[in-house]
Amino acid sequence: MQAELNVSFDRLVAFIREALTVLGLPAADAKTVATLMAQADLQGSDGHGVTRLPQYARRIKAGGFNVSPNIRVVRDHPGTALIDGDNGMGHLVMKRAAEIAIEKARITGIAWVSSQFSNHAGPASLYASMPLAHDMIGLYFAVGNANHLPPWGGLDMLLSTNPIAAAIPAGNEWAIVLDMATTVAAYGKVKTKALRGETMPEGWMIDREGKPLTDPKRAEEGMLLPLGGMEAGYKGYGLALIIGLLAGTLGGAAMGKDVIDFNHDDGSVTNTGQAIAAINIAAFGEVDVFKSSVDRLIGDLRGSARIPGVDRIYVPGERSHEIRERRSSDGIPIASALLQGLDKLAGELGIAKLI
Repeated sequence: MQAELNVSFDRLVAFIREALTVLGLPAADAKTVATLMAQADLQGSDGHGVTRLPQYARRIKAGGFNVSPNIRVVRDHPGTALIDGDNGMGHLVMKRAAEIAIEKARITGIAWVSSQFSNHAGPASLYASMPLAHDMIGLYFAVGNANHLPPWGGLDMLLSTNPIAAAIPAGNEWAIVLDMATTVAAYGKVKTKALRGETMPEGWMIDREGKPLTDPKRAEEGMLLPLGGMEAGYKGYGLALIIGLLAGTLGGAAMGKDVIDFNHDDGSVTNTGQAIAAINIAAFGEVDVFKSSVDRLIGDLRGSARIPGVDRIYVPGERSHEIRERRSSDGIPIASALLQGLDKLAGELGIAKLI
């Protein structure tokens, strides 16, 4: 376990923004990406926040990202759209996709927007949550940026973590926000464990002999386990396949063998596929009635009988809300190994260190 130092949200945004600006992003785009990356860290999605900045920098320098993309709609219908991200940073592409879905859902009730030629965009919950401010439900699907999952019973890496997220507004309670990979653990969590000098729990990964793999620094030797683990992993495998088809194949993006491993290839266009759906609650009934029903259900869940040793029953999203509140006041922890990498990047870019 390595020592950590805390940094404020505003300082983290400023550092990322300055780095991205030096790397060539227009000022407005750099601010958008920086804010979304820092929000990932603020809510505890440490594998998708500033830890990705050195990798993004390498890709930009290698030509793997288009720093001035023309993000545009290439197919448009009343309730759907397909956008071409022009190989821009995924944060920009998916923010635009969410905005389009929200505007369409105001009219059509439900809207679906797919993307092609996008890139890694951070945690799925950031985008699924965007419709919440408009009294809408958000759904998000994505093809992961590297294949770490074989088909059930196989060895060839043909699928990724392919995450899904859903955000449902409540009234007096926090919104219900589910964000999960279709593997037992997202690969970003494996990378975070490696940075912190920690071991992985058994059940996250296995080696090619089917034995538990707990050293995150040996992750390349193994494979992630699908949801359900060794006994019912066919369920997670099936879910990863379906989400990949919806987020990737449907929108003309990469899937299966076509997925580029952006952990090892900084220069190739990934053609990452993502999709977001917005559901306008008002199209189905009174918004306040719906929110009150969600509040009541949350109360029932939280107040239900607990098995011995369980102090509290959580609903999806509560822990992230708690982390966000704590880190807003105490700061965002940065592992020493990560800080060293960020300091090195700052030196290369000629900007002030994060801390």
